[in-house]
Amino acid sequence: MLSMELENKVSFKRCIREGDLVIVYERHDNMKAVKVCENGVLQNRFGVFKHSDWIGKPFGSKVFSNKGGFIYLLAPTAELWTLVLSHRTQILYVADISFVIMYLEIIPGCLVLESGTGSGSLTTSLARAVAPTGHVYTFDFHDQRASSAREDFEKTGLSSLVTVGVRDIQGEGFPDEFIGQADSVFLDLPQPWLAIPSAGKMLKEDGVLCSFSPCIEQVQRSCETLKSCFTDIRTFEILLRSYEVREERLESWENHAGGSLGSRKRRQRSTDGSNGVEASVSATIVARPSSEGRGHTGYLTFARLRCVI
Repeated sequence: MLSMELENKVSFKRCIREGDLVIVYERHDNMKAVKVCENGVLQNRFGVFKHSDWIGKPFGSKVFSNKGGFIYLLAPTAELWTLVLSHRTQILYVADISFVIMYLEIIPGCLVLESGTGSGSLTTSLARAVAPTGHVYTFDFHDQRASSAREDFEKTGLSSLVTVGVRDIQGEGFPDEFIGQADSVFLDLPQPWLAIPSAGKMLKEDGVLCSFSPCIEQVQRSCETLKSCFTDIRTFEILLRSYEVREERLESWENHAGGSLGSRKRRQRSTDGSNGVEASVSATIVARPSSEGRGHTGYLTFARLRCVI
């Protein structure tokens, strides 16, 4: 569904068809991917939703259940797919992914090498970034994970943009067929320093490498290896802080002389005129950091292949 092929391209103007993959949105922290079937039924706390009612509606539609509850039917963008995919391994999220794509300088037409594939969260966004003429070659040493990733890319319409291979990149390196062909290389490995020499051979002149590591000790050892043939070595940690913005009711107290006695939060409107004091309730917008904010995911180390003069 994320394919860049014209006849398959998802847009909010195209209506949902049988066999389409849609993201069912209940709330910001509760979404799921559902394949539309003529006789299919979705049941949740909001009621029963018939897939047949979805067919013919455009992506983004609000549909109702037998109980009057509702959900939204969203197109499976790379960002939403990252939030609903099966976690076979730790995944990268939107903040890290967007940073990686920018610093790897990935544009349509690029050839990108990735190891390892894992759950395919980053791979999905890489494929969209290189479309329609580029390609992502991703490798995982675990055969079952690679097979599951292929199935996911088929579901999301990315199979023409992504090739999944089974290979131990740490031990064997990347295939020789890619020597000097890659615009960018991404490594998500326990011992990335073992794959860095091979990655350097795969990159075009002035190509960029990124290594993702959860521990700073991995970063230190990788940077030592990178110094041999890379330059502009930099490491970042992306920390995303989200905010909750909502309306709160505040109760302020004043005496008849006009003096303010302060204010406090009040969930229900009430007044108390006793002893010459009156209470009034007003609505105000309150913003505070979300308690669900994600912390450290890992370190991103970037380096540029040194040009040979």
